[in-house]
Amino acid sequence: MIAVRGLTKSFGALRAVNDLDFEARAGGVTSIIGPNGAGKSTVFNLIAGTLRPDAGSVELGGRDVTGLAPHALALLGLARSFQISNLFFGLTAHENVRLAAQARAPRRRFFGRIERETALAERGHAILAEFGLADLAAEPAANLSHGDQRRLEIALCMASEPRVLLLDEPTQGMSPAETLAVDHLIKSLAGRVTVLMIEHDVDLVMGISDHIIVLHQGRNLFEGTPAQVRDSSAVRAAYLGGADHAAA
Repeated sequence: MIAVRGLTKSFGALRAVNDLDFEARAGGVTSIIGPNGAGKSTVFNLIAGTLRPDAGSVELGGRDVTGLAPHALALLGLARSFQISNLFFGLTAHENVRLAAQARAPRRRFFGRIERETALAERGHAILAEFGLADLAAEPAANLSHGDQRRLEIALCMASEPRVLLLDEPTQGMSPAETLAVDHLIKSLAGRVTVLMIEHDVDLVMGISDHIIVLHQGRNLFEGTPAQVRDSSAVRAAYLGGADHAAA
């Protein structure tokens, strides 16, 4: 569903991503891990259209989408969460999700009166229920706990009916209980949407991923199943066996 070919990006003399190739398979959970400075966030920004690559290409479902703007990629079925929760904090949880659903509605509906759009309102409530947030529908997003804000952000992404969901460190700052809830949530999404994820928690990655890409200095150091990644001497030397075991 996502194919990266020869992707390269430099910032001055620093080559953050260097001739990178990988694929994220349709309906699966693909995770990107690696030590700090490996280029993970830059790769996400290149795929999501926030940055333009110096060389190489990004394909979405077989279509070349290299350099397209984020809003154009959203219309093609790509949704993204961020390291820091990116919500409408002055709006309620339901209003946040309803707006995301509204963005996918036909233009005549998008410019219609919100109070008349009962279908959109019902969809918003259904999504909140699916993500365990039904009781918080009327609560301003700013008042939600950190874990609930992160879940709400993923709910917003799913309200846009994506084919591909990019999750940028979805458990950052979460308690063990909140992390477990996100673990279950991502597993429930597998098959419905292609998940491409950056995550610090290696145990979480190993438990939910179908495929793992290990970045090192902007390159694909190794990729494979969780078992193959664990068994790789190159990965252990560069990442898993060192001080960065718990933090990508």
